[in-house]
Amino acid sequence: MSEFWYCLKHGRVEGEDGCPNKDRLGPYETETDASRALDKAAERTEQWDNDPDWNDDRKVED
Repeated sequence: MSEFWYCLKHGRVEGEDGCPNKDRLGPYETETDASRALDKAAERTEQWDNDPDWNDDRKVED
């Protein structure tokens, strides 16, 4: 099975023998999924920012 990563340093999809993991997102099953890594991260951040269970601005009752 092949796996793919999105390299943050070079802005491109890489295979197993790419940059160190500290510089990339993944692994992903397909090159297409890896190419959307930044979009997916932004989508997840948006979801978390609007999740009431994870909202830091939420008032906690004593």
